Amino acid sequence: MTEFHDAPRYGLSQLDYLESEAIFIIREVAAENEHPAMLFSGGKDSIVMLHLAVKAFAPGPVPFPVVHIDTGHNFAEVLEFRDRRVAELGIRLVVGSVQEAIDSGRIREGVGGSRNRIQTPVLLHTAEVNGFTALMGGARRDEEKSRAKERVFSFRDEFGQWDPKDQRPELWSLFNARINQGESMRVFPISNWTELDVWQYIAREKIEVPSIYYAHVRNVFLRNSMLFAVDRHLQPRSDEPVFTAKVRYRTVGDATLTAAVESEADTPEKVVMEVAGSRVTERGATRGDDRVSEAAMEDRKKEGYF
Repeated sequence: MTEFHDAPRYGLSQLDYLESEAIFIIREVAAENEHPAMLFSGGKDSIVMLHLAVKAFAPGPVPFPVVHIDTGHNFAEVLEFRDRRVAELGIRLVVGSVQEAIDSGRIREGVGGSRNRIQTPVLLHTAEVNGFTALMGGARRDEEKSRAKERVFSFRDEFGQWDPKDQRPELWSLFNARINQGESMRVFPISNWTELDVWQYIAREKIEVPSIYYAHVRNVFLRNSMLFAVDRHLQPRSDEPVFTAKVRYRTVGDATLTAAVESEADTPEKVVMEVAGSRVTERGATRGDDRVSEAAMEDRKKEGYF
């Protein structure tokens, strides 16, 4: 009679599985698309994604450029980190400037000075000028409703637009990257990650992120029940008193629309504990642009936004 003995079982942890999946997707994009690129703003999700790209092609170089659509309203700490990290890795950085597009007359700044919506034509122009056939981004399905229903390989037509009713099936992680002339793909390697997964990975891999993500003392004011920092791009109104608070940023973007949260978390491990106890997504808690309407993000994505 054959005897069976307990043997050690091999298995991947949650983070190992997510890392493996993301690396597979990044390699798939590089193999299937003629001119891919990766969005890199210096935010935590794009930092993790670039870290995964480095792992995916090590010991060789990352075989595609990184792209940032610069609104001109970015946090200084994030831009400094972006430039330093790109220089360390020796990767080509392509910057699409919203300010340059405004100065040249290609686009017009909206009422109130918000530049989030006018990122879209700059993104489309940058992709067209550089011939990018696929753009990888750090969007995650837990962030917002429209992102929850978008595929990993998101097909965009010749105008860069997304049709939520015309998406390709992705059974058993089989991705269809085929496109015709003028069409493109938006690809989301960490789509299945959550904010908590991102921070646990940052802690495990000891990934450096801008200091703005950790608790620090900053002059802030209250607007629409959110804490905004006093910034050269955003000043309080006469009825908005300024006070000092210990805050951190859960997400970074346009400084005129991105709020901070009160926090004592000054290490990755403390942020993990804080995020684990949160019941509101980072965009819902801190992004003023998503409060315009229930479908604010979906409307922008249909126009060509990432």
